[in-house]
Amino acid sequence: MVRINSIIPCSPAEKAGILPEDILVTINGHGIKDVLDYMYYAAETSVNVCVLRSGEERQFHISKDEYDDLGLEFETFLMDSKQSCSNKCVFCFIDQMPPGMRETLYFKDDDARLSFLQGNYVTLTNLQQSDIDRIIKMKLNINVSVHTTNPDLRVKMMHNRFAGEKLKFIRQLAENGIKLNCQIVCCPGLNDGDELRRSLRDLGELMPNITSMAVVPVGLTKFRKGLYPLVPFTKEKAGETIDIIAEYQQQFLEKFGTRTVFPSDEFFLIAEREIPDMEFYEDFSQYENGVGMLRSLIDEFEKALNMAEWEGGSRHVSIATGASPYNVICSLAEMAEKKFPELKCDVYKIRNDFFGETITVTGLITAQDLIAQLRGKDLGTELLISSAMLRRDSEVFLDDLTVTDVERELGVTVKSTQSDGYELLDAMMGIQY
Repeated sequence: MVRINSIIPCSPAEKAGILPEDILVTINGHGIKDVLDYMYYAAETSVNVCVLRSGEERQFHISKDEYDDLGLEFETFLMDSKQSCSNKCVFCFIDQMPPGMRETLYFKDDDARLSFLQGNYVTLTNLQQSDIDRIIKMKLNINVSVHTTNPDLRVKMMHNRFAGEKLKFIRQLAENGIKLNCQIVCCPGLNDGDELRRSLRDLGELMPNITSMAVVPVGLTKFRKGLYPLVPFTKEKAGETIDIIAEYQQQFLEKFGTRTVFPSDEFFLIAEREIPDMEFYEDFSQYENGVGMLRSLIDEFEKALNMAEWEGGSRHVSIATGASPYNVICSLAEMAEKKFPELKCDVYKIRNDFFGETITVTGLITAQDLIAQLRGKDLGTELLISSAMLRRDSEVFLDDLTVTDVERELGVTVKSTQSDGYELLDAMMGIQY
């Protein structure tokens, strides 16, 4: 049972007479525990809603189009509290955060419902058999953080004595037709090499219901005192990992017509290898895991540049980027300058002093590092940054400074852009929409 917080005006629920503060008891006779139950049972065209009002049950019949929302709103999106992570993974980034940051950055989420609703990856260690049965009944596809299919190694890596036995849920879900996207955070000396081969082989046995796999390198900050002694990927180790993945890509391609497993872009950058072409990434199923982002950016930028025409006078802008994609961003800036002599675009590689120099991705650059390393430089009329540096739908950096703070300290307008080649070129050229 869940308390109804408010009713959307003109919704089926309001027209039926359901009120705020009513307690939702059942929909079509099914008890409602959380948002998954609510969405699943309320999807039908004919819905019987039972609520508790002033201690008495009341029944409401609602007819609506299939999948139309009833119009009930609850105190939280999930209708209850988020499930926190019960693991203490040796590679967990949150455990490597400095003290004194905002409280929300320290919350470890491992809520399967957010996998279905927002695409989060979960370890399954919070789930029981009844949860798996519900997923199968509702035919919910899921994103799973696997890391290794070796039960003992999974226990070691997650510091959770149940982590190994929960691997059975992956097989159970796949064998019941549930589609799974999987990820492996790869740690040198732990789950790379032959252990990675084992994981890819085991997951390959569950294809085609294992629909995609991403292998991403562990990220290590300077705040690891007292934590498991992990080491970053070297050029040689990154190349070895790409080659292992390529072995299984070829096998899967021959057997299923799809590569299925992909290394993240960062592996190619560390190994100093060329980013593969568009065809390599197929449908970009692991884009949000950093798989194919750079190839997509490059190709979009080239297409946009081919169509673009310069208007107006000269323009000088600058771009701040992390160490990993620096060379790629430099090449894009050079292409734009070559076509448009009126454009000057300076690219600055930002060293991550906040988290440590081993963190080279753009999305973890803080405002204070931008300010410290760009102060006094001629940045032109605008400083372009990736929106990945900012909290979603806000202008706040990880260190709680804002875009306005950076503008004030550097004396330049700051513009954030998505990881999109068309948008990046427009920003370089000063095109506003």
